Amino acid sequence: MSHIVIAFPKLEVAQNLKKLLSQSGYTVTAAVNSGSAALQAMGGLDHSILICAPRFRDMIYEEINDCLTNGNQMLLVATQEMWEPSGDILCIRTPLQVHELLETIRMMDESLYRLRRKQRNRPKLRSEEDRALIRQAKELLMTRNCMTEDEAHRYIQKRAMDNGTGLIETAQMIVALNNN
Repeated sequence: MSHIVIAFPKLEVAQNLKKLLSQSGYTVTAAVNSGSAALQAMGGLDHSILICAPRFRDMIYEEINDCLTNGNQMLLVATQEMWEPSGDILCIRTPLQVHELLETIRMMDESLYRLRRKQRNRPKLRSEEDRALIRQAKELLMTRNCMTEDEAHRYIQKRAMDNGTGLIETAQMIVALNNN
């Protein structure tokens, strides 16, 4: 579940929303009354939701959104006249409907969950040394066993899976066996 930061010029509004969301099972990290405090609260959080008003004494919602890191999303609570549609900012209109707010937050939370999973499952970037080692192992297989590059790569992958080792370790074994 994503962390939530609530920012409204009137701190009592932010506190009331915090209470409502906490009772609904959400983790509210902070309830603040300025844009800079909202950014400070969001600073250490990844894949979180900022629920905020359109204007604060120190900044407006667009400035806050520009400062948010990737993976953090904004939910603007405003009248229709107070905001301009934007692709990366969701807006919920006032007067606030509780079920609409909770449904929107649930949707945003699910979206952030999918983003976290997608990033976690993304293949890790290999160092230049690791890529060179894999390339060397493939070249050895291509030369000694008359394989294409794809066949050599699949061979290394299959050996790694069969032996329960990583691709790099398997490539090291192929290179080491060839040097003996």
